[in-house]
Amino acid sequence: MTNAQLTRYDRRMQEIMNRREAAPLYATAGRRRVLVAVHVLMTAATVTAGLVADVGGSMVAMWVMLALVLPWCIATGAINASTRGLLELRRRALDERQRAERSEVLARAHRITTGLLFAAAGAVIGYGLAGGSTGRPALMALVAGVIAHWLMPMWVAGLRAQDEPDDE
Repeated sequence: MTNAQLTRYDRRMQEIMNRREAAPLYATAGRRRVLVAVHVLMTAATVTAGLVADVGGSMVAMWVMLALVLPWCIATGAINASTRGLLELRRRALDERQRAERSEVLARAHRITTGLLFAAAGAVIGYGLAGGSTGRPALMALVAGVIAHWLMPMWVAGLRAQDEPDDE
């Protein structure tokens, strides 16, 4: 699709996704792996703090969750920038190579998430067979599964992103 056929929104999103201010955070494959790992850990910490705040009514957990939101958003933006908006841009704003890459990322993320959901279901069933009450563990597994399903494509895309070519 030519740039003339893109909407103003599409052009603006391309501009945002191709900004390079955060490039030092994801310039190399090693840095991207660290960025994705930090994002996974911040996601887990945020969700855990939210669940603790909900279950136990802990104000400390609520403040921890709120304190993690801004760095989590910055890391999310850096991962999206490292992929040049592969998952955020509309299909019409992507070229054929990017469309194929997005399809591969989504397929791989789907396979990983499916495995995680089977493992979570098995853990909840095993906990129930061991005599535990499965209400709260099932809810926690469901929340974790939904969040993993939502974020896994971004994590996979961040890990698969290629280094920028060197300037000649």
